[in-house]
Amino acid sequence: MAKINITLVKSLNGRLAKHIATAESLGLHKIGDKTTQPDNPQTRGKIAKIGYLLQVTEEK
Repeated sequence: MAKINITLVKSLNGRLAKHIATAESLGLHKIGDKTTQPDNPQTRGKIAKIGYLLQVTEEK
């Protein structure tokens, strides 16, 4: 299964509570945190919601 590498590049301070909760559900708590998630519709939806805070690369 394909994987997606996600890095939090902007702060969560002052963001909407739903956006903070979405970031934390991905395992991202502070700037520079990285995680690898499966490439599925649920993960893509989370990325779409807070994509302005993230850097996303696809694992090959």
